[in-house]
Amino acid sequence: MPRYLDVLTGVPSTLAYGLREKLKEGYGGGDFRADLMAGLVVGVVALPLSMALAIASGVAPQHGLYTAIIAGVVCALLGGTRCQVTGPTAAFVVILVPIVVKFGLGGLLVAGLMAGVILIAMGALKLGNLIQYIPHPVTTGFTAGIAVVIGTIQLKDFFGLSFSAPESYVERWRLMFHARGTVSGWELGVGVVTLAMLLVIPRLQKRVPAPLIALVLASVGAAAAAHFIPGFHVATIGSRFSSLVSGHVVPGIPPLPPLPLNPFAMPGAGGAPMHFSFTLVQALLGPAFVIAMLGAIESLLAAVVSDGMSGTRHDPNAELMALGIANVVCPLFGGIAATGALARTATNIRAGARSPFAAVIHSVFVLLCTVALAPLVAYLPMAALAALLLTVARNMAEARHFIHILRVAPRSDALVLLTCFSLTVVFDMVIAVSVGVVLAALLFMRRMAELSETKLDVGTMQRLDLPPGVKLYEIAGPLFFGAAQRAMSAFDNISGTKDAGQPQAVILFLGQVPAIDATGLVALETSIDKLKRSGNKVILAGMRPQVAEVVARAGIAPERGHLAIAPDLDAALSLAMIHSLRVVPSANVPA
Repeated sequence: MPRYLDVLTGVPSTLAYGLREKLKEGYGGGDFRADLMAGLVVGVVALPLSMALAIASGVAPQHGLYTAIIAGVVCALLGGTRCQVTGPTAAFVVILVPIVVKFGLGGLLVAGLMAGVILIAMGALKLGNLIQYIPHPVTTGFTAGIAVVIGTIQLKDFFGLSFSAPESYVERWRLMFHARGTVSGWELGVGVVTLAMLLVIPRLQKRVPAPLIALVLASVGAAAAAHFIPGFHVATIGSRFSSLVSGHVVPGIPPLPPLPLNPFAMPGAGGAPMHFSFTLVQALLGPAFVIAMLGAIESLLAAVVSDGMSGTRHDPNAELMALGIANVVCPLFGGIAATGALARTATNIRAGARSPFAAVIHSVFVLLCTVALAPLVAYLPMAALAALLLTVARNMAEARHFIHILRVAPRSDALVLLTCFSLTVVFDMVIAVSVGVVLAALLFMRRMAELSETKLDVGTMQRLDLPPGVKLYEIAGPLFFGAAQRAMSAFDNISGTKDAGQPQAVILFLGQVPAIDATGLVALETSIDKLKRSGNKVILAGMRPQVAEVVARAGIAPERGHLAIAPDLDAALSLAMIHSLRVVPSANVPA
């Protein structure tokens, strides 16, 4: 399809991987019809969810819609996947709420823009493949912790409680307990009915998304009850939020598309003006980095799931760059942080999506609904949105999978899982991921140390016919930090093995060492020096390419009478025999 590919000639080769691959295969009318239906289905799901996630993050609902519109189009056209849907996600809520409290809407938009720059740099440096090295217990732990925090945040609107929202999770529970007398029966009733519909409708039918049916019925029911039942009152988007359009206050969201704005001119904490400064950028750098890392992790995990469901493959670096561009553009139109949305992506694929155009159609649908249905959105009860996010938190927690890992995984992995989960809930995700990754790395080092070992006197154990005064030792496993010192410590006592008047040759067989790092190299050099100082000749044998390259760069070279390097064990035994018999070797054989 050359005429389609010509449109992409000006795009860097690292971008638009998903779109390029689909267009190479061909794109016809049947593909468009499938994408159209899938995009409409996902749009129906994304519309209320985007508003609910924005509200949960502490900003007005339209900012979530703007995110779905802008990020959905940018990532679809420039990203590395075919069917991924990008927008606001539940995982970001626990990160964005503290930013809004401390820096206001303006700070949130600037942090998102900075995160976008970090993501672009990550993609340009081709760091996309490194995300897979984050241990599964870490991602599972903080994901489950985020789900618990999100669910807890929704209890305020679900029960209609009245209290000022704190930053601390523990403090939130204390305030909810003291505010238990403010529970609204009407709010609770709307929330329970909506939650029941969200859980039951998918079991009865799957053609129409459950949120569409449940939220529409909740809005109609609440509006009817307010008209016919004296004293009935529940908080709605229209009563909680308002917008200024052409000098008039409009309840709910403004009936406008996302318009360009200056993030640095948006209000800061408490509505006070925000001014650009190095101090502000410095203060937002940490939150921006966390947004970038979580966005990268969630988006690439969703891309892997997308590949498994659709039978395609993605380019992680193209996905990171597209996600970074989207997060730079979104704040310029009032959008908050965005990433690949796993649930919406899965819905997109199940609905028959075949190309990135399905995600574009989803964004166009959200845009049209934002402009055309804004007055109706004002009737949506806050308790109904809270019920929707409670179901999102329930699905996100994956309680069965969490318990399964605790039951079957090694105790060290279970410890990492519980640590990340607890720290996410009690403190925040920044601490949880940092501690979790460090803890997992320490456990990894311990396991590598257990795998790396030195087999002493292996020649005698294997009944090899060694010449007199020759010892053979085998080092097995990677010589990495944490493992190298343990493996090489076996040579500490070899210096005393040389008999008086008897030449000694020590063969170090490295054929089972797949790799060595700087720590392993230092440990090896130290052991060689100890052996040489004690009068032993050292023969390094069977080094693999990576080990041989590191040893050569370190300047470890043959020294007559002290050090030799042999390609295999047979050559090493020959050199050891020559040394033990005190035969002068030929000029082309290092002795």
